[in-house]
Amino acid sequence: MRNHSPGEGSQTGAYYGPESGTRWFGLWDGFFAVSYLVTAILLFLSSGSQASHSIPIAALTLCVPWYAAVGRPLMIEDTYGPRNLVFAAGLVTLFCITTAFNLVGAFALFAVIPMLIMSLPMVSAVVLAMVANLCPVLVVAFIGEDLGLSVLGVLPISLLSIALSMLLGLWIKRVVRQSKGRGQLIEELQRSRERVARLSHEAGISAERERLAREIHDTLAQGLTSIISLVQAAESEVRDAPDQAVNHLSLAGRVAKESLAEARDFVAALTPPALRGGSLSQAVRRQAEGLIAETGLEVRCSVMGEEKPLPMAVSVVLLRTVQEAIANVRKHAKQARTVDVIVVFDQGGVRLLVRDDGEGFTPDGTQEGYGLRGMQARVEEIDGVASVTSSPGRGTTVEVSVPVTALTGEESRG
Repeated sequence: MRNHSPGEGSQTGAYYGPESGTRWFGLWDGFFAVSYLVTAILLFLSSGSQASHSIPIAALTLCVPWYAAVGRPLMIEDTYGPRNLVFAAGLVTLFCITTAFNLVGAFALFAVIPMLIMSLPMVSAVVLAMVANLCPVLVVAFIGEDLGLSVLGVLPISLLSIALSMLLGLWIKRVVRQSKGRGQLIEELQRSRERVARLSHEAGISAERERLAREIHDTLAQGLTSIISLVQAAESEVRDAPDQAVNHLSLAGRVAKESLAEARDFVAALTPPALRGGSLSQAVRRQAEGLIAETGLEVRCSVMGEEKPLPMAVSVVLLRTVQEAIANVRKHAKQARTVDVIVVFDQGGVRLLVRDDGEGFTPDGTQEGYGLRGMQARVEEIDGVASVTSSPGRGTTVEVSVPVTALTGEESRG
């Protein structure tokens, strides 16, 4: 699993979650504040009675807490409900009061209409925007003569105000939504990255466990099995054939040392001791000699073709295959008399065969233990093919083929 500090996930969510939308929303807050201040100053500087100044400014000022407490959270949440209609109705009412007492208050339309668009569905927003824009026209219709204005003179300005205000509101609404969507996308990408990192880490752990399991099976487990067999043979010979018992105990000590060296090396992922200072064929011959010493079987080891240097990964897999096949001969090839171990080098690559003349078995998958499955998994890792052929009374043959393309690829990577 991915290692991270305890607060990392929460910090990421805070940065890319809802806050990413409010960063862009700050632009609208600034525009709203400027619109309010400009309209309030124009109302304060306009001519007229005391009521035509104080009442519009008071109504306009009430729009500020009404927006901050009710409207702004609704716009940020980007959801629609009864509260949205209440906010919009209250906003239009305060605007109409402002404009009814002083026509200069119509300047607030530049802030009112965007708020309607951001807080309501488009159809409802357009309807209330038309209502808000009708207010200045109605004021002119009733008292326009006193002000020297006509409805036809104000109507084009109102229509232009509607168009500009709606464009501004749509732009702000789109920017906020895009910012929210971007924040959600980044948040999802962050979660995906954490999920991929966790799965990759778990896959790495699983692969390492599989590697260690194969190494333990191919080295320690087989070494311990050999040691047990040799010690048991020495126990049975200690009285009647003490020299033979000493030989078996000496061989058990050698196997124990080799197993210890293998254990140290596979933990460090180093070259197996059997391949140090020698070729694959030499390592295979030593395995065959060990089988002869332990079981007394006739083991014929041969190398065909001109031996070529192999990538270490290929040599390790082939050596492990020989070890696994020999271990299976030792444990399962009852009544076997001869064993052939053949390494073939040709233009197509390299092949390995381990064949015995034991009683064999019927390959139905049930006899394939961890060793054979691990052997096949190893071979597949180097793009090779492994097969086990057997039938009752005809012995068993383990064959591994590694194509020349795999050898070339390994060398180029090395």
